[in-house]
Formats: sequence, C-alpha cells, structure tokens
Amino acid sequence: MQDRETVRRLFDTAEALAAEFAGTAVERDKAGGTAKAQRDRLRESGLLNLIVPRAYGGHGLNWHDTLRIVRLVSRADSALGHLFGFQHLLLATLRLFGDQWEHYYAETVRGRWFWGNALNPLDTRARIAADGAGGWILRGMKSFCSGAMDADHLIVSALAEDSGQLLIAAIPGDRAGIRINADWDNMGQRQTDSGSVEFHEVRVHEHEILRNPGPLGNVYATLRSVIAQLVLTNIYLGIGEGALAEARAYTLGQSRAWFLSGVDSPRKDPYVLQKYGEFTVELQTAALATDHAALLLDAAWAKENALTPEERAHAALAAAVAKVHTSRAALDVTHRLFEVTGARATVAKAGFDRHWRNLRTHTLHDPADYKLRDLGEWTLNGTPPTPSFYS
Repeated sequence: MQDRETVRRLFDTAEALAAEFAGTAVERDKAGGTAKAQRDRLRESGLLNLIVPRAYGGHGLNWHDTLRIVRLVSRADSALGHLFGFQHLLLATLRLFGDQWEHYYAETVRGRWFWGNALNPLDTRARIAADGAGGWILRGMKSFCSGAMDADHLIVSALAEDSGQLLIAAIPGDRAGIRINADWDNMGQRQTDSGSVEFHEVRVHEHEILRNPGPLGNVYATLRSVIAQLVLTNIYLGIGEGALAEARAYTLGQSRAWFLSGVDSPRKDPYVLQKYGEFTVELQTAALATDHAALLLDAAWAKENALTPEERAHAALAAAVAKVHTSRAALDVTHRLFEVTGARATVAKAGFDRHWRNLRTHTLHDPADYKLRDLGEWTLNGTPPTPSFYS
C-alpha cells in the first residue's frame, strides 16, 4: 500500500512547480525552444521518478496518481506536461520491453536522468546493422522526437538492415554521432522539442538493446500503448482544465456584461452561466472516464506476465473511451472559452489561444476515429483491439 502522506507531498511539490511554470507559460510559448530551466527544476524535484519502485530509489507511485500529476503539470504548461508525461512512458518502455530495467531505474534516480523520445515506429528511416564485433551501428533519422533536446538518455528505434526487425535501444543522449535538430516549428506544444534527430554512425552496444521480451513481445509488453494513450489523455484533460481555470479568472476579473443582457456583471448572465455549466459537465465526465481507465491500467500492470489478453483488452478499451471523450471535451472548451471571456480576451498578452493550439497539435498524434472504430468493433462484433503502438 502506498504511503498517502508521501503521495500528498509529491502532489504539493507538483502544484508548487506548476504554479511556477504557469507564471512564464505564455512568454515561453511565444519564444519556443528548449525549456531548459524548467526541465532542470523537474530534475531537482524528484518527480521524474514517480513510477520507479522504492527498491530502486523511486517513489513507487501507481499509474493513477502518476497520471494525475501529469495532468496537474499540463494544466499550467502542456509542453512541460508532455515532456514530463513521456518520462514515465519511456520508463515504462524499459520495464515492458527489456530485462535491463532495474539497472536503468537505479541509474535514472541516481543521475536524475530525463529521458527523451526517438522511438516513433511510423518513421522507418533509421536503420541499425551489426558491426561484426558484437555491437551495432545506427544510421538515419527520426521525427517527432519529443524531449530529445537536453535528454540524458534516449529511447530509440530502428529497423535491422538484415531482417527488417524493429529494434529498440536505450542510449545516452550525448553519444557521438547523434545530432538533435532544433527544427520543431509547429503552432502548438512549442517547447517540446519534438523535431528530428539524426544518427551518424552511432554505436549501440548489445546490452543497450531491449530484447526480452522486446517491443510488444508479450501480453504484458503491449500495455505500453495503453500507458501512452493515457499519458496523452491526461495531457489533453490538463489543457482543458487549465483553460477553464484561466477563463474563469478572466471572466470574474476583467470581462464585462453584454449591454443587452440586463445584468451588471457577466457572472449573472444566463448564457455565460450555461456555457460554464456545459464546460463543467464535459470536463468532469472526461475526468471520471480517465481516472477509471487509470485504475484498470493499475490492475493490469500489477498482473505482470500473468496478464491475460482479455484483461489487457478491457484496459485498452477504457483508455480509448477516455481519449475520445477527453479530446472532444477539451477541444470544445479551448475553442469556446472566448464566448465567456469576450473580445478583449483575444489580446496577445493573454495567451488564451495557446490552449487550443497546443491541444489541436497534440490530438492529431493519432486519429480519434480509429479509437471509435476499435470501440465499435468491440461493441458490435465483440472483437478486441489488436495491440500495436497506438491501440
């Protein structure tokens, strides 16, 4: 059983950091680039080790609490929430795909490692070949490499040149031959450094390959995609909740009643009240679905290699429900918040547009339509989703 006092302390730490991040979120969104100072604050906080078991120096939190902290950070700054959430996803990747995870967990705690992503299985430009001396040489390129800049270690994937097999490795971020490009110039998530990474004759040691059981190598390993979906879902929910909180503060502090409303304050306008009611219904039901899915993930995670395909399917389906609902709810809130804040809220210094930009950029990560297809197949035909990196 988790020490609830420890959990409360970690939430307090996260809330304090989130408040700090919120103070500069608008200006950093405009600047783009690497949030180096904020990443270092996360390193110092110990929050990078939430899911690392206590036996290896971590906090040993479950997924339900870990993801709620990801959501909390995302309310303040979804770019940092994105990087912070991927830290736990990449640590889970080590646990699920390889038998070296105990070493990497202990070293992550000792060295305060921030992990970066260069896995993107849909980008097949990276190739890896045996070097003839028991090691490997990595060549090529990867896109959508969130958090690679300033990462202590990277999770990378490449296709084996001889067999076409997908291999995944954990390598230092500063290894010779790695070039991390500052080419992320999208409209949202501007401080996630989600651009490209080049690999020029990069040496990979055999002990760095995650072979046992390997990517999606058994039922337990396929939980990786469920975790990924719930990390994204909590980022989206955090964006929606953060946008609503900022809109509320603006409505109460700066908005004016419309001259035809017959009231002297927007807090008395029935149309404004109705919209806030709608936003509340959307986000609270999304939160319930998201937390329910996290509890199913925790139950599946605890099963380890005893996890059955049926149990895995139920966790994946719950994650799909939560992702679809949260995407819709948060997109609606971030789009319509101007209806309760007014024309003055469109001023650039308010930065309200960043919520929709960040969310719209990220929700295109994998189409919600395919989650709905999976849910339809289950409901109509009783067919569970086929495990992949996205389902």
